[in-house]
Amino acid sequence: MAPRLLAAGLASDAVAGVVLRDVLLVDGSGRPGLRTDVLVRGDRIERIGRIGTGDARGLRVVDGGGRVLAPGFIDLHTHGDPLQSAYTQYLAMGVTTVLLGQDGGSPALRDSGRAADSLPAWMDAVAAANPDVNVATLSGHGALRRRAGIDDGTRKPTDAQLERLQAILDADLRAGAFGMSTGLEYVPGRYAEMRELASLGPVIARHDGVAMSHMRNEDAGSVRDSIRELVEASGPARAHVSHLKMVYGKGEAAADDLLDFLRGLRDGGKALTADAYPYEASYTGVAIVFPEWALPPSDYDSVRRERGAELRAHLQQRVEQRNGPEALLFGTGPHAGETLAQVAAKQGKAWPDVLLDIGPGGGQAAHFVMDRALQDRLLLAPFVALGSDGSPGGSHPRSAGTFARFIQEFVVARPLLPIEEAVRKATSLPASILGIADRGSIREGAKADMLLFDPAKVRARADYVHPKTMAEGFDLVLVNGQPAYENGESAARAGRLLRRGA
Repeated sequence: MAPRLLAAGLASDAVAGVVLRDVLLVDGSGRPGLRTDVLVRGDRIERIGRIGTGDARGLRVVDGGGRVLAPGFIDLHTHGDPLQSAYTQYLAMGVTTVLLGQDGGSPALRDSGRAADSLPAWMDAVAAANPDVNVATLSGHGALRRRAGIDDGTRKPTDAQLERLQAILDADLRAGAFGMSTGLEYVPGRYAEMRELASLGPVIARHDGVAMSHMRNEDAGSVRDSIRELVEASGPARAHVSHLKMVYGKGEAAADDLLDFLRGLRDGGKALTADAYPYEASYTGVAIVFPEWALPPSDYDSVRRERGAELRAHLQQRVEQRNGPEALLFGTGPHAGETLAQVAAKQGKAWPDVLLDIGPGGGQAAHFVMDRALQDRLLLAPFVALGSDGSPGGSHPRSAGTFARFIQEFVVARPLLPIEEAVRKATSLPASILGIADRGSIREGAKADMLLFDPAKVRARADYVHPKTMAEGFDLVLVNGQPAYENGESAARAGRLLRRGA
């Protein structure tokens, strides 16, 4: 049932306040839900409890009908740029805050290898642009390198170069970035050594930021070493694993072993957390199957001429290890929507030769390399939050479905979690990881980012053939007290730039 409006103040005009009557308040803490009313005035939650007719005078009134009222979801791993695209599909799946600057990148670095505006200048532009969701950002390590003038292939920066890195990172954090991200499986992060990474941990810690990482290797045999590297490199800073997974791993027992390893680090005093998404396929560039010596700054045409047979053998072994050519589904470029096996059959070529022609810069693809039972068990851990790793218009269904799928599958269909714990993992847990004090929970005085929905009606409609289809079931989404998404349509653009420590 859609929200029933009992007072004026609709349209696109800002509402002075909202009264949500007869809701099941799931406040983000994990505590059992409570049937109550909630009064919002301006951008904050003013009161929780019985709201009389007189208190509601002049405000918009929504009849909750016992539906869940939860804090807006916080997506810990998002891509894109609100200066370029709207985040409507995120609002449709209940996300009111996105965290950008992931995998070592930066929305302020528009052209690969060339620094554009500084991150603080980009943040100021977002603050003035009236985004449709709240926007937070990290400072990307790869972008820091390029802004410091360090060549992508450099493995041992000089002391002077490291000082420039530290100074730029410090300026980003002072401007309100929530920490730093690394992308150690990608260029240029893959060339960074421990001396460089560890020099940045104290800078992050000084600002109480978080060190997030797309780690160096997520394969089952290497993921523990990658986590140890993250913890060591973070030093005194809080460490966070982006999109926790175990490629090639199988079964719940393997997940439990990995979680026990993480708990051991946490019990040892490290504030280690992670995020994950409820899908079996990752989504990244096809470069991930190419060897390091075929990636920039190496010239690919020269590599192919001089080491073509060796490169072909590597690609064949790597793709077969990753479940074969049927498990690589192109998401961009001329082959979007086709698997590598289908492209090869259409062209009448062997699939390794197709990959040789495409090259490491040949676009993005979904890679079906994960085991669902293992990934689902990882998502149940209390210190693992949600992060879509998606973007507006992304070609993986996680971009439009992650949070809705989590409610649909983990709360309603099986169920594996109570609604209170599922909401906590999408709200107060990510807020605590970032250090956001006034969002992620419904309490008096907090910012009014909230969702009204019936869990049984939530649907993730995106799939790998139609990855942009928006979710349904979130009837009303408030961002800073304003209706931002309602009855399947965008409403007010009420998002804000969030700054660490503000």
